[in-house]
Amino acid sequence: MLGKLALPTILRWHIVVILNNDVARKGLCRSRPDRAKMVSVVGAVFVALSLAPLLVLGVPPIGTQPEQVHISYPGFPGSMEITWTTFNETEESTVEYGLWGGRLFELTAKGNATLFVDGGSEGRKMYIHRVTLTDLRSASVYVYHCGSEAGWSDVFSFTALNESTSWSPRFAIYGDMGNENPQSLARLQKETQVGTYDVILHVGDFAYDMHEDNGRIGDEFMRQIQSIAAYVPYMTCPGNHEAEYNFSNYRNRFSMPGQTESLWYSWNVGSAHIISLSTEIYFFLDYGVDLLFKQYEWLKKDLEDANRPENRAERPWIITMGHRPMYCSNNDKDDCTQFESYVRLGRNDTKPPAPGLEDLLYLYGVDLELWAHEHTYERLWPVYGYKVFNGSMEQPYVNPKAPVHIITGSAGCRENHDPFVPNPRDWSAFRSTDYGYTRMQVHNTTHLYLEQVSDDQYGKVIDSIWVVKEKHGFSAWF
Repeated sequence: MLGKLALPTILRWHIVVILNNDVARKGLCRSRPDRAKMVSVVGAVFVALSLAPLLVLGVPPIGTQPEQVHISYPGFPGSMEITWTTFNETEESTVEYGLWGGRLFELTAKGNATLFVDGGSEGRKMYIHRVTLTDLRSASVYVYHCGSEAGWSDVFSFTALNESTSWSPRFAIYGDMGNENPQSLARLQKETQVGTYDVILHVGDFAYDMHEDNGRIGDEFMRQIQSIAAYVPYMTCPGNHEAEYNFSNYRNRFSMPGQTESLWYSWNVGSAHIISLSTEIYFFLDYGVDLLFKQYEWLKKDLEDANRPENRAERPWIITMGHRPMYCSNNDKDDCTQFESYVRLGRNDTKPPAPGLEDLLYLYGVDLELWAHEHTYERLWPVYGYKVFNGSMEQPYVNPKAPVHIITGSAGCRENHDPFVPNPRDWSAFRSTDYGYTRMQVHNTTHLYLEQVSDDQYGKVIDSIWVVKEKHGFSAWF
């Protein structure tokens, strides 16, 4: 019986026995007042011991203990970036690592930490640590932990990205996941840990919202995704829910390639060139109209470089990801429901007018455009300028004559689903309000596979397509 009792209960019994023995020895129970006094003493002890677990739980955590561990691809071969958080400063930021099956932690890399002060009323401070691992062996598994002599993380593992252009990387893709109602999270956690994915693409909107409760909601979300993001590169773009304090929680917590604080960047994987964009610069003009033009010029240069014959031959698939779609058939009056979409066509109320993205992406032959924001899943027919350009009636995604759009913002959050209009435009091919996420595999230079997983239907694949392209680039449209 005693083995099944909680420790506080056992302690209470011991205290009562001790008190009773002490009382008996001293003869303190001869009168009612004495017995009342004893009961009062015992009661006080009971109260104190009842509160003991609460007192223990109230001890603040060790501020130098690493948490919120996540990894990302820095954009150059043989590398991986490890990012984590502590709430007190440490003397160093260290990752100890080694090849799976080799001597544990035989390699060491050091980085640095930056102080992040949340913009909320408390001005909470945290230290974001970043360490870049280099000279990793392509496609090899590494074991690592991170921290300092003041505290170490759990032990994690990752697979260094395969540098071969003939590799067929596998992705999980989703947006709009919160730490309240993150319905797809458990399935994604398990699938990641059994090796289903090589990369995660989170297409904006995290935590709902990272800045809330003076950044504590962001802390909790980063802890939740650690079981995914500590094992595979977790690549991101900003969404509208990150906008508070000039996107400071997003810019500080994530570590993407380039020098734009993770707002826009590109990287290569397998036979694909992937571009991450900020659609939010079209809406939060108070943070700088100049960002519209900086991103556009950067994007144009990046696309020009990706379309050089030698580069497009090596990595023919160009894939973009941005939070707010150009098109959607939702019934919520969002930008994507408007013909004059800011993301698609730009803004005329800035000086000079800010160009949209559709023409530029079409001109440089972007194959696939990934979006979120709408809390639904929608697959479009190949579309440009509000017109459908299928490859053929029988095989619309075989040699399509315009980019393919996928909207995948139904991972799960406190805002639940967005409704659809009953009669969508001709460019809408498939729609679902199920919670879920998208899987993608770039099989080779001509074949790319996409499928939608319904978490509502216990992991059932509810939609799938093959995009087949014998030719890439602007000339593929004709």
